[in-house]
Amino acid sequence: MYFNQIAVPGLGCLSYAIGCPRAKAMAVIDPKRDVQDYLEIAREEGMQITHIINTHVHADHVSGDQELRLATGADIYIHESAPVEYKHKDLKEGDVFELGAAKIEVLHTPGHTPNSISLLVTDKARSEEPEMLLTGDLLFVGDIGRPDLPGAEILDEQVKNLYKSLYVKLADYPDHLEVFPAHGEGSLCGRGMSAKKSSTLGYERRANPMLRFESFEAFKKDVMSAFPVRPKSFSHIIQTNIKGAATLDACPMDKSLTPKQFEEMMNDGAIVIDARDSAAFGGFHIPGSINIGFEKQLANWVGMVVDPNSEILLVVDDREDYDRMVTELHRIGYDLIFGYLSGGIMAWLMSGRPVDQLEQISPQQLSERLESSNLRVIDVRTPAEWNDSRIKWAEHLPLSDILAGKLPEAEKDEEMVLQCGSGYRSNIGASILRQAGFSKAKSLAGGIFAWSNAGYQLVAA
Repeated sequence: MYFNQIAVPGLGCLSYAIGCPRAKAMAVIDPKRDVQDYLEIAREEGMQITHIINTHVHADHVSGDQELRLATGADIYIHESAPVEYKHKDLKEGDVFELGAAKIEVLHTPGHTPNSISLLVTDKARSEEPEMLLTGDLLFVGDIGRPDLPGAEILDEQVKNLYKSLYVKLADYPDHLEVFPAHGEGSLCGRGMSAKKSSTLGYERRANPMLRFESFEAFKKDVMSAFPVRPKSFSHIIQTNIKGAATLDACPMDKSLTPKQFEEMMNDGAIVIDARDSAAFGGFHIPGSINIGFEKQLANWVGMVVDPNSEILLVVDDREDYDRMVTELHRIGYDLIFGYLSGGIMAWLMSGRPVDQLEQISPQQLSERLESSNLRVIDVRTPAEWNDSRIKWAEHLPLSDILAGKLPEAEKDEEMVLQCGSGYRSNIGASILRQAGFSKAKSLAGGIFAWSNAGYQLVAA
């Protein structure tokens, strides 16, 4: 049997290729939208992609099922309860696929969504006993799937289903069964996933806190206590995956735009995302642009900040960064990308067009200013980070609150320094506050990490 896990850093998406070179057949489970990896695996291993399986209707990334079907002609499979509108074949409890030495059995495991399945995988060349369980978004390494995404009206039912799938259905399977989830660290489909990309059922029973409750009531209380932030992109992605995503050849043609063309599209309402690092953005940027730096969590932050139906322009350092950025955005359903600024920010500057700056203040400068003035420090980290430790003079306004429209209770010309862990989120927050008229919003360069490494104290909650 052939088995391969394909990871998407940042989003934390995990997909799988399972097949049999001798039978020349391969299934792809939960494909990402850019499907070249699967095509190359099939070619290199001498297999044909014959099955495309979705473990559920995904909320955090656009499925590559349509793209892969176009390239291979393979059928798409999803649980019979999934309300999808594209051509597919239904799956139900107990269905079995045999691809040579690979045997794949369907388990209906609702809870994350009503249509969630897990896949029990057996390598018949080694044993008739199942070897691994692809758990979709039911069970992660160190966590479980969140049940709130399908909607508040069925949340109670979802929590019950989640408990039954985890505590009743999985109870039938042995500790040595390997666990391979559909998501890992970085995904917003859970609360605290491990950086490990696989585990065993037995280890999760021992170490995963969500599998150690003695009653459903205790389980429900914990599950309902807090849910991760739901990005703006999730509803759009769900609807895209229900309808079936447009293939990438239907997306706008890539354009290298002159400053004049770029400005005209801005004036027509396009959103400008500047994907450079915080220091570069701070030095010079196009007025009104939003800084979401090209780091591994980029897709999640774009999903929180930018409406998925927006027309988007990009400021990047070069064409290679543009191509990488477009791939990231296509993965989360942001398809209206109309081009990038040719020559980067220097082309804009040399054209004589206005630029803005977002001052980056160092830990030393901030310390000196705090001793001599009432400079306002705003910590935009999560409540958990804030409660762990913080700068003594800071006040708390999470970035999620700013994104939801809550602004500081301050005069528009008041000087304020936003800070986070590294400077990444504070630059997002400060660029949004600048758009809202807070003309003296600044960012602490390097955030809490730089502050602490410079020898300055943090205080406990």
